[in-house]
Amino acid sequence: MRKTVHKLEKVMKPIYKRILLKLSGEGLMGDKNFGMSAEVIQRLAGQIKEVHDNGVQICLVIGGGNIFRGAKEAVNGMNRTVADQIGMLATVMNALSMQNALEKIGVSVRVMSGIHIPDVCENYVYRRALRHLEKNRVIIFAGGTGNPYFTTDTGAALRASEMQCDALFKATQVDGVYDSDPRQNSGAQRYTAVTYDEVINRQLKVMDTAAVALARENNIPIIVFAQKGDQALADAVSGQGNFTIIKQEAVSYTHLTLPTKLEV
Repeated sequence: MRKTVHKLEKVMKPIYKRILLKLSGEGLMGDKNFGMSAEVIQRLAGQIKEVHDNGVQICLVIGGGNIFRGAKEAVNGMNRTVADQIGMLATVMNALSMQNALEKIGVSVRVMSGIHIPDVCENYVYRRALRHLEKNRVIIFAGGTGNPYFTTDTGAALRASEMQCDALFKATQVDGVYDSDPRQNSGAQRYTAVTYDEVINRQLKVMDTAAVALARENNIPIIVFAQKGDQALADAVSGQGNFTIIKQEAVSYTHLTLPTKLEV
């Protein structure tokens, strides 16, 4: 008699109820040198839906570096305020693309912008944003803070603080903070945890200083994880897989001595 083998599906058990996910604009490019990859956006949308379907309220911030980087253009001679305003518009473009991908797979989404473009998306209003979360909608915050000279990392930390998120998830190209660049050193070791102060004092390039300081003031842990992988976000939200957590209290990093410079 032939036995029937049932494949056990991995069950997601989130440990956070409300999160903010920060994606880089460059992470949307895939193999391209500019713009967006439909395949990457669809894959990310699927990951967001899986986590959302498991009861996690999700806020999202996407950078605009795949289209325009204001700080870089300012260095090249463009007026910084104008350059940052163009960069804010790039984040709106990415937000609308992600909104479209999520809606196609049945997720209710609202894009809220820090700059006033009501014919395209909603203006950011604090109480309205909270209401969207209460109605189980995903919110994509676009347009940064609405002001120049602030990065989307700082905008993400600000919105995470306002929305009282349990954690800020920072998706990167590697799965956490390492003692050296794991893309160049196969022997690089990942740290499970570091403190806000270590990140700030050692000027680690995880997020900009203002973003980390804001997260520290509001005691919002930052989880740095790899964007690649179909289960990457689900695993991180469940406290599984590889990641580095940045938080308040002193922790045991590993058996290694924390180096002067870390890589992410």
